Order: sequence, then C-alpha cells, then structure tokens
Amino acid sequence: MADIHALPYNGTTPTGGDSLIQDLNVYYESGDIAWMLAATALVLFMVPGVGFFYSGLARRKSALSLIWVTLMAVGVTSFQWFFWGYSLAFSHSAGKFFGDLSNIGFRNVLAAPSVASERIPDLLFAVYQGMFASITVALAVGAVAERGRMLPCVIFMFIWSTLIYDPIACWTWNPAGWVSQMGGIDFAGGTPVHISSGSAALAYSLMLGKRRGHGTHELNFRPHNVTQIIIGTVFLWVGWFGFNAGSALSANMRAVMAAVNTNVAASVGGVTWCLLDYRLERKWSAVGFCSGVVAGLVAITPGSGFVPPWAAVIFGAIAGSSCNYATKVKFYLGIDDALDIFAVHGIGGFVGNMLTGIFAADYVAHLDGFTTIPGGGISGHWMQLAYQLADSVSGFAYSFGGTCLILFLINLMPGLGLRADEEAEIIGMDDAEIGEFAYDFVEFTRDVVNGGDMLDDESKFSADRDSLTAHEKAFSSTVGDDPRRSR
Repeated sequence: MADIHALPYNGTTPTGGDSLIQDLNVYYESGDIAWMLAATALVLFMVPGVGFFYSGLARRKSALSLIWVTLMAVGVTSFQWFFWGYSLAFSHSAGKFFGDLSNIGFRNVLAAPSVASERIPDLLFAVYQGMFASITVALAVGAVAERGRMLPCVIFMFIWSTLIYDPIACWTWNPAGWVSQMGGIDFAGGTPVHISSGSAALAYSLMLGKRRGHGTHELNFRPHNVTQIIIGTVFLWVGWFGFNAGSALSANMRAVMAAVNTNVAASVGGVTWCLLDYRLERKWSAVGFCSGVVAGLVAITPGSGFVPPWAAVIFGAIAGSSCNYATKVKFYLGIDDALDIFAVHGIGGFVGNMLTGIFAADYVAHLDGFTTIPGGGISGHWMQLAYQLADSVSGFAYSFGGTCLILFLINLMPGLGLRADEEAEIIGMDDAEIGEFAYDFVEFTRDVVNGGDMLDDESKFSADRDSLTAHEKAFSSTVGDDPRRSR
C-alpha cells in the first residue's frame, strides 16, 4: 500500500484556508499532530509536578499555597497567552524584540503553518507554546514561599508574562528575533524558561525580603514531605519528554534524540548531586537525588535537540555539581531564595546554554531533515559560545531588572503589598491566604512559633468563620469535641 504524505501548503490567507470548502488537514501529517497534542499534555503535566516539588520542600503550614500558586499560574497565563501573549511572542510580523497584536485573541490563528515550523499549524503551535509560558510563570512564582501574598502574585503573573516572558520568547524562538538572527541556539528554553524564571525568582525573593527567623534555628528545618518531592520529580521527569522532545515540533528522529538526551542528563544529574551530598552527610539523600534530576533536566533543555547522547552525560554531571554548589550563592547575596529556584533553574539554564555552545553538532540538528547549524565549539565554531553568552546574560539582566521594577510598582499600589504581615507568616500562608490546608491537621497541634501551639480559634484568619465545615462537623460527632480544639 502506498504511503500517504501531506501536501505542500499553498494557502495565502492568514487562517490557512476556508474549512467549509477545503480540507485543511491535508497539509499536515496526522502523526505530527498526534505527537504534538501528546507533548502539549505532557508539558501541562509538569505544572502539578512543580507544585508538589515546591510544596514538599516548604513547611507544612504553607504547603497548599505553593500548589495553589503554580496551578493559578496556568489559569492566568493561559488567558494571557490567548489574549495577547501568543501574538506578542510569535506573530508572523514580529520585530527583533517583540511581536505585534495581529493575532490578539488568537485572531487568524488556525491552519496556516506555524512561524517556527511548517510541520504543524499555527493553532497547535499556539497551544503547545502556551504550556511553556505557563510552566515558566509557575517556576518563577515559587519565590513567594512562606511569606508572599497571593493577590499581588496573581497580578504579577499577568504583567510578567506580558512584559518579560513574551519578549524573551520572541527574540529567542521567533525567526525574526535578534537572538535567532544572531545565531543563538536554544532548543527548548534555556533562556526563555529557565534563566528568565530563575532570575525572576531571585528578584522576587529580594523584593519580598527574608522570611521571619531567617538566619536562626527557626528556619533550620528539613523539607516537610519528601514523598511529595519525589512525586513532583516523577511528574517533571515524565513531562520533560514532551517539553524537550516535543520541541522538535514533529514526530521525527530529532525528537527521539532529544528524548534520549533528556533521560541521560536527568539520570546523571541525580546521581551526581546525590554523591556530592553523601560526601558531606554520609547519607543517600532522596531530596538530593531529586534536585539533581531537575538540574540535569534544566541543563539539557537548550541542547537536547543539538547535542549527541555522550554529551548529555557531561551536561548532567556538570549541572548536578554546579547547581549543588550554587545553592550557597543565596547566602553570599543575602537573598532568601527559599526553594533554590535560582540555583537550579537560573544557574542550570546558564550551564546548559554554554555547554550547548560547545557540544552542538550539525548532524544532530539536521535529524529533522531541514535544520542547519554550523555546530558548536567541538565543530570548530567557537563563536557559538559568544552567541550563547550574549543570549544568557541579556535574558538574566532583562528578567531580573524587569521583575524588580514590576514588583516595586505593584507594591506601591494600595492593597497590593507583596508581603504578608507577621501574624500571617507565623500562622502560615495556607491559613492566612487560602483558608484551606494541605493536610487534615486542623484538629492537631500546629507548628508555629517558640515551639508552641496555636489553635485555629486563636487565629484571626481561620477562626472568624461562623460555622464548622461539613468535614469538621463529621469529625466532631466522632470524637465528641470541636475538631479545631482537639489536641
């Protein structure tokens, strides 16, 4: 039986044609469409992974707030992306730094070939890249951990994705962008995703200030739920196959290579970090292994579709060690980056960008059948390192400086102070900001301050509710007492 291939695109309208009189599917391979839809779902799957990872690292009293804020990032950013984010990043008539509003509200975004690849239509590329925007914002806002208010953070999500993420995505991935024109290579988001989110988290931590008790025994605590960290890591590891392999933008050998590199770098990164921690503690840390896995995934992101598998081993080893040591940077800077977002994503993204400049191979890039690059340093093209450095430094400076300015202005607005007050911080963000809890510990002793306990009805946040919840009433009938006062 003869193979059936997609027809060459010959449309002239912005939408790609009229679906009432044309079959717009004939221009695309069904396998490419199916793979990219699956990759889109895999990237979305990473968001709860980030939430679980962040939540497990924090203290129990603020665990739910971190899951909430990462999921809210999807809601806010997805609307922003539909409204004008996609147009600002990937409009076909974009400039060197940002796009225009020709595709506002997904106007004319349908079946024409996407700006990044003729293998998939605009609409599919838009929803896929929307997941990238969402995960980037989710990574950045983990900086609110244990002391940031939710409302200012939600407003920040919309503004930051518009003013920071969209321009960086445009100049990196849109063929009209200055990094793309210069010759910088970034397969899946070393700068737009990781450097931008890591530097934004560092800026957010700086603007929020240090947590109460920073530098004292009060903050000398272990992650409250290591199992949750492991679950989050698994979600991320699985989802990253859609993140990296999906960035080939079709089902081809380059996607396969990206998948192989992703798994190798993650594995080596996890082992490296774990060994470094064992050297100091003589314990095989599960948190260390998970942190190394994420560091390896971050570093291989920009190079996954450019480097051979043996180079992925180097990516993982260098990322695992450099991000491990980078967790000390916050102490030198005096910034309370509670979840080490900058150490893993900012430093990991920079390491990945530079290693891509060294190990990029022309034959790997051409596995998709059409991408041509001169290669990296090992191919004799050492100028690639300069391109990668320019991309990385500009991305860091723009994101860090822009984030500080955005947060400074938001903080000046009445009712939008970035930081919760001291009592809210003592009680925890779950009680003060969410009014719900990650665990059913309302009836138990709460870990707050001075080793003491505080009941819900001693808090101005939860105890001002007039009636018990249905769950609390059921519990009360079982134990014969008010669950909020049980000890």
